[in-house]
Amino acid sequence: MNLIKKINVKNAPGAIGPYSQGTILEPFIFISGQIPIDPKSAIISEKDIIGQTKQVIENIDAILKGIGLTSKNVIKTNCYLSNMENFDKFNGEYAKYFQTKPARSCVCVKALPKGALIEIEVTAVKDIN
Repeated sequence: MNLIKKINVKNAPGAIGPYSQGTILEPFIFISGQIPIDPKSAIISEKDIIGQTKQVIENIDAILKGIGLTSKNVIKTNCYLSNMENFDKFNGEYAKYFQTKPARSCVCVKALPKGALIEIEVTAVKDIN
């Protein structure tokens, strides 16, 4: 019996490499890093950090909704920025969505796939009630 389930939500971008949108090992959910790909056009259309952060959050939200969860289920995020000068603007958008203030790491990386300015991966938990 395989306890690990793959996540495949249609309203979010598919994986651009040999990985899945995420995995479920109940009660935990691990969502792969999301970059600001528009799921309709399959490209990064936003050019600035605010627009890209919004798109990443929309992608995460679509995956969470697709498996019956919300941002309230998120317990940890790992955030990657290609330029720390974008940190304050990123934080402004991030705070609007992650109002429960999950644990977080945020680091600067040399580069991200497809020239993205941001990537966020998420760990969530299903309600155990």
